[in-house]
Amino acid sequence: MVMDLAVELIHATVQLEQPLGDGTRTVGTGFLISAPGAGGQPRTILVTANHVLEKMPSANARIGYRIANADGSWSYSPQQLKIRDAKGGELWTHHPTRDVAVMEIKAPPAFAKAAIPLNYLAADETFGSYNVTAGDEMMALGFPRGLSANQAGFPILRSGKVASYPIAPATQFPTFLLDFSVFPGNSGGPVFVSKPQPAGGLTQVADKAEPGFIAGLLTQQVELNSERLEIGIVTHAKYVRETIALLHNPLAPSTVASGGAVVGARAASAEETARR
Repeated sequence: MVMDLAVELIHATVQLEQPLGDGTRTVGTGFLISAPGAGGQPRTILVTANHVLEKMPSANARIGYRIANADGSWSYSPQQLKIRDAKGGELWTHHPTRDVAVMEIKAPPAFAKAAIPLNYLAADETFGSYNVTAGDEMMALGFPRGLSANQAGFPILRSGKVASYPIAPATQFPTFLLDFSVFPGNSGGPVFVSKPQPAGGLTQVADKAEPGFIAGLLTQQVELNSERLEIGIVTHAKYVRETIALLHNPLAPSTVASGGAVVGARAASAEETARR
């Protein structure tokens, strides 16, 4: 059976949070990728925006796992995730120039199984193969202001249209714009195309053999004079691939993109969010 990438990514997306001790918490989004290690052993990799983890000062965060019950219901079961050592050092790996962080984790078996294969992360040729351009629709998963879709802790699915041109290659355009409302808590969530079409446009009839691809992760929102413009900034999946490669080879090559930051960009998470 062909996977439905939207549903699969819903299962692979988790809330990341850290209480700040004053009734507030820092919230972000992450998703799980399955990537073999240097020796071929299976690994579960947590992907998020680097600033999500940077803004969490304590050693332990909470990762929002969910448990499927025998009666078909689901339970929210967050667990501790150690993100800093005893001296406060970072236990994650981040990209040298982009807002991307990855971390190998020991996930519960059901979540390790739900992790999305590495090859679903888009490369430059992916955008060209599917003729992705301005006006095409993409979907995004996240926890805006720490809000979940339900008490089981599933992420909220949103959609928006690509709002910039061109969007590739990533070496020239490391980020692209997505037209949808972004809130604190969204950062680090996957942005993806579900069931794309072959070259000829995303608006054609879907090829049922293609589940889709992860285009990147949400890292920022656009503001002008402190006004949110309801535009998200997406960092290309290319940089997620590069950051994962750094896990077992710190000398792995990383792209230094020529494109600069978007004027008015602001982090879309890791702000203090009132606890529910």
